[in-house]
Amino acid sequence: MNNNRLNHSLAVAKKMIEIGKNCNLNKTDLYILFVIGINHDIGYEFTNNNLLHNHIGGNILKETGFIYWKEIYYHGEINTKYASLYLDILNQADMQIDINGNDVGYEKRLSDIEKRYGKNSITYKKSYKLIEKLKNRKS
Repeated sequence: MNNNRLNHSLAVAKKMIEIGKNCNLNKTDLYILFVIGINHDIGYEFTNNNLLHNHIGGNILKETGFIYWKEIYYHGEINTKYASLYLDILNQADMQIDINGNDVGYEKRLSDIEKRYGKNSITYKKSYKLIEKLKNRKS
């Protein structure tokens, strides 16, 4: 992975810990959140298709026996049958950390995605819907 992606993944992992602490999760849960966050974009190492990186990464982690592979597999997806607190925290963190690893919040993250992929791209549209879902959940 390139340095930007590594910086993004590390910042997502740290943001997940911050969110987990705000949810009063225990130390073990915080460790798990960090490991999920640092690995959430591992699929990019094996594909150039940004729409499949989550599935590829999830399957890689599944094959290695990682228990929380579904969090990686389903992150960024809008309507899935799978749900977990860890997945919710991953999506919250991922949608607030830009490609360079800066904590920019939802709106600037969406702007970052728009600049890279375009407003009419599937990536932008999925991210927009996911952010709206995350913001509405907090209301």
